[in-house]
Amino acid sequence: WLVIAVGLVRAYLAKGSYHSLYYSIEKPLKFFQTGALLEEYLLIAKYILGIVPSSVVLTAFQVMSRVFLTWAVTHSVKEVQTEDSVLLFVVAWTITEIIRYSFYTFSLLNHLPYLIKWARYTLFIVLYPMGVSGELLTIYAALPFVRQSGLYSISLPNKYNFSFDYYTFLILVMISYIPIFPQLYFHMLHQRRKVLSHTEEHKKSE
Repeated sequence: WLVIAVGLVRAYLAKGSYHSLYYSIEKPLKFFQTGALLEEYLLIAKYILGIVPSSVVLTAFQVMSRVFLTWAVTHSVKEVQTEDSVLLFVVAWTITEIIRYSFYTFSLLNHLPYLIKWARYTLFIVLYPMGVSGELLTIYAALPFVRQSGLYSISLPNKYNFSFDYYTFLILVMISYIPIFPQLYFHMLHQRRKVLSHTEEHKKSE
């Protein structure tokens, strides 16, 4: 994710504009975001075994939605790749993941700076809505092109007697954000209060 961040900065400095920066980080974005599936499969396995809490299910939705945005929308609908909304969610994802993996790394080393802990449980307040807005706006921008091209849609009659309308499916995906996003957001707010208040109490006791 640091590679993606550096790529964005270098492309911006070279072009002098933030428009169409997606092409400068397209390959590493696809690679690293798809790689996150491996991490998520391990977390889901731990959830099934009762090792980790149920919040992992919400996190799994978040990862799957990102992979979906990367391949089934941004990659598949070329016309949206120049949309500013793509840069919006890419920047939000990149900052979020750099902070998250820094948090995990320093935690494993038993030397977690307060600044990283604070960033992990505070910057999401802006980054989550920013990322979700970019995702939804990108899907919305893709809808006319999906309808016009019939992308991934299956019409009747066919030998399988099955139909699928990708345009309608994308609308349903957008609607699914309504119940899921607040759960993720308020879960993180709850975690923030618990973790940072505990840290403050620990500092006072010292």
